[in-house]
Amino acid sequence: MHRRLLVVLVPLAVLLVAALGVPLSITVAEREMQETYVNRLNDVGRFASLAETALSTGRTEALQQELTRYHELYGIPVALIDTSGAVLLGAADAYQKAARAEAALPRIVTAALAGARSEPSWEWAPWDDSALVVAEPVGRDSEVVGAVVTISDLSRTRELILVRWARLAGLGLLPLLALTAVAWPVSAWVLRPVRKLDAATSRISEGDLTIRADAEAGPIELRRLARSFNTMMDAVENAAQRQRAFVSDASHQLRNPLTSLRLAVESLAPHLRSDGDGQQAYDVAVDELKAMQRMLNSLQATARMESLRTASPVDLDEVLATRVDRWRALTATAGQTLTVDVPPGLRLLEPPGGLGSILDELISNALRLSDAQVVEVSAQAASAGAVVTVAVRDDGQGIDVSERAQALQRFWRSPRHQNVPGTGLGLAICADLIGAAGGELRLEEGLPRPDGSGHGLAAVVVLPVAAASTPV
Repeated sequence: MHRRLLVVLVPLAVLLVAALGVPLSITVAEREMQETYVNRLNDVGRFASLAETALSTGRTEALQQELTRYHELYGIPVALIDTSGAVLLGAADAYQKAARAEAALPRIVTAALAGARSEPSWEWAPWDDSALVVAEPVGRDSEVVGAVVTISDLSRTRELILVRWARLAGLGLLPLLALTAVAWPVSAWVLRPVRKLDAATSRISEGDLTIRADAEAGPIELRRLARSFNTMMDAVENAAQRQRAFVSDASHQLRNPLTSLRLAVESLAPHLRSDGDGQQAYDVAVDELKAMQRMLNSLQATARMESLRTASPVDLDEVLATRVDRWRALTATAGQTLTVDVPPGLRLLEPPGGLGSILDELISNALRLSDAQVVEVSAQAASAGAVVTVAVRDDGQGIDVSERAQALQRFWRSPRHQNVPGTGLGLAICADLIGAAGGELRLEEGLPRPDGSGHGLAAVVVLPVAAASTPV
């Protein structure tokens, strides 16, 4: 998570450094070029003053020596030209060679011979290879008799600019490195409570309501958030515990009076006439009492199973090894056939209460409620490898599509099953436990019926894959 935060912060810091560094780099380059231009302007100004004196007196030897020495010392061609553009004094060959490569030279020389000081001809960009041409008129106004021209190679100046830019880049890189070095541990410190809170919510979504967030680390805002989260979870856990306690206590407290009531009702059997209306009322009362006892037993079992809220990894092979033989015996007794098609090596998160108990309930439903001839247990891993699907299919009566969603609700029973023993809690409890493990229970179309009248029912359990290294 803090990597994503750095991805946001570092580019912003780079933009800030660039926003400050680019104008500064341009200023540095322009200053270096301007300094070079001023130096050349001073040089040609001095030579123009000497040339005016030399031309007026006819003593040009000293000026020629000055111009030659300047070229030898600095490598900059300098020449005194007349109004026709011919070279009077200076390094004529070097000047003419350099002049042929400069397109701006005629314009600058023409302006100087007209008595105007030339504007800079250079480009400050380091990748530009043009020279700096500077011309100074000799004489003033209409008395201009020539011009002193220098053609300066700016390669060294541009190299100096690149060096300055490299130094600026290095100075700009230091705060970026410092920011990254500081932001990494700081962002980790800031986001550590967020990661822990995320891990806590993930565990809670799996059904573990005892998990709490760390409210002692990180910024004060995150500590307040963690404390509020823990307070909320305390309330949720207390509410869930009170609900389970109520169901368990109510079921337990009703058991004894219900047992006494049943004994009292059954004690009336010797006093009833077999051909009277009392016998029928007696049978109904006993059946209702038995149904209520089954309901109380289911409620107590629900409270016990829902108190186990932690999913754990399990090998599907191990679960089936302890149950397939019993399933086969049950189906054989009922004159039904059980087929198992499960590849080896599937490892998944087991719901609270155990995956075996859930499969027992699904097999029991298929045997008791569907009037099926074939019950099939199959499993497969999804192509993405994130979930494992375990399906219990039968070729029995099935459930209408409109009733499948209701079948996962508590106490719902199909009208066809009203006379079949049951409470309507089995599938609902299984769905809750599977959801606590991060999975899902779906009711789908099952195997084709033997008479071709439709399909049976399929109870499909989808559970997350458990890592192979996770200890059982």
